Amino acid sequence: MSRIDGPDGPMPEIMDNRETNQRPSWLESFLGGTPGRVVVRLILMSLVVGFLMSIFGISPDAIFRSIQGFINSIFDNGFEVFRDGFAYMLTGAVIVLPLWFIGRLMAAGRRR
Repeated sequence: MSRIDGPDGPMPEIMDNRETNQRPSWLESFLGGTPGRVVVRLILMSLVVGFLMSIFGISPDAIFRSIQGFINSIFDNGFEVFRDGFAYMLTGAVIVLPLWFIGRLMAAGRRR
């Protein structure tokens, strides 16, 4: 504790808070506060969001179904792209491979 004199005379004692402030634990750092406060905050936010979702007619089941449909469409369209790419490769190979083979034969004939 220290006593500081100001322009108007002695000032009240000032406590040094550095010793009383402890560093938060790893759990508090990860959660963003004490576990109790985080739980209360999450409960309140869940109530507000749930209320707003019910006002707009959104249900958790509908959300999960839309996510599942999105993932299914990614797989369906993704594999379709590979199927189309393979078809393009085969179509191109009908022209490219014979031309490459003829070119190699001609190059081998020039070397002799």
